[in-house]
Amino acid sequence: MLAATLAGLAWAPFCLGSNRPVAWGVNGILFPSLALAYEVSLLLRGRKHPVSAKRIAVPFGLFLLVVAWIGIQMLALGNSSLSHPIWMMAGDALGVQLNGAISVNPSATALALMRLLTDASLLWLIVQLCRRSERAMLTIEAVMAIVAVYAGYGLLLAAFYGSDIPFFDAPNTGHFVRSTFINRNNFATFAGLGLIACVALMLRLYRHAANDLQGLGSFRVSRLIEATGRLGWVLIGAAFIDLVALLGTVSRGAILSTILGLFALLVLSFARRRRGGAQQIEAILFVAVVLVGGFLAFGDKIVGRISETGLADTSRMAVYAIVVRSLFDAPYLGFGYGTFADVFPMYRDQSISPVGVWDRAHNAYLEVLQGLGLVFGAALILSLAWLAWKCLRGAVNRRRDATAPIVAASAALLVGVHSLVDFSLQIEAVTLTFMALLGAGVAQSESSRHVLSD
Repeated sequence: MLAATLAGLAWAPFCLGSNRPVAWGVNGILFPSLALAYEVSLLLRGRKHPVSAKRIAVPFGLFLLVVAWIGIQMLALGNSSLSHPIWMMAGDALGVQLNGAISVNPSATALALMRLLTDASLLWLIVQLCRRSERAMLTIEAVMAIVAVYAGYGLLLAAFYGSDIPFFDAPNTGHFVRSTFINRNNFATFAGLGLIACVALMLRLYRHAANDLQGLGSFRVSRLIEATGRLGWVLIGAAFIDLVALLGTVSRGAILSTILGLFALLVLSFARRRRGGAQQIEAILFVAVVLVGGFLAFGDKIVGRISETGLADTSRMAVYAIVVRSLFDAPYLGFGYGTFADVFPMYRDQSISPVGVWDRAHNAYLEVLQGLGLVFGAALILSLAWLAWKCLRGAVNRRRDATAPIVAASAALLVGVHSLVDFSLQIEAVTLTFMALLGAGVAQSESSRHVLSD
């Protein structure tokens, strides 16, 4: 079951980052079907869930409330006062009576709900499958390998195809690295998740290589070099490919968010309750040298872009202001989950250029609040934040097998910060990869001595 799940995870980025209806359909069948098959297998075998829903009752309950509310938003309500006024206006313009709904586009809301359930199915499945620490590590290793392969492919495409994507009709974005993704910024988040997984595995390897050694620091360093020759070179190579590909995207938001995620990873690895003393410092320094060396060698483009354009984007700030104003017109009911592309043209004004189409808010939080309303939008955000907090606690408190919660907490910081300025979590391949890391972290956030089954 885990192998099938990871195979689906490997396929997801191939079709433009799963940013096409065909990919949504495949994923919408694959991952819920795997979750359903797993539940049926538990019933047939008379087995319990390794991680009971009661252990994550708050985020689980909030998510169910959000799903129920999305279903209500899609309901045909006729001339009810709950229906959005656009339905009455459209009916008057057409001279017919339309069956209104809270959502301004129930079809778009239904599609967004399918994608949300796809992500949740993978998260639930990984949480159950990764209660054993070796499976959690296998999941992280799989993410590391998958991202490294797509990053290497992206570098080849940028070098020889001008970032065109063979077999797919996707607009050319210039000589930036984007691999198989429709947008370089979204691929940058994907590469950042892989880089975090790589660095965590490197720290784990080097920490174990010198964990039981005392005495001369030079002897410990020699053991680190020996570990590099045996297995570390694979991880260093994967991390180097991810880093170069990430810098090649020249995505300011994603690169800075990844730096924050890596910083959190190093802090959590160093500041845990059972510190490794000098051995742990040496392992961190060993990894830091690789990262800093890669940045110095290939970071000139991103440094130049920040120097020329700065960090702020006036167009996005204007869009954020428009979205915030729209929230006050439907603060509790929302406009319908996944309907930003339908709502934004009603509020678009001269504060932004008339050229171009804005089908994303470039701020996942504002878009969720606009679609679901303030109450249920906050509930969806809080459900994910709760799981991230659970991983953070596990990263700090666990005495063993803390790698998975450390990776999950760091990845959550990466995507959480980047979601303030972009829409990477609305690209399904990115979301599914993050769900896999988050699920492994949640499953390993409590000691193996604790019984979590129902």
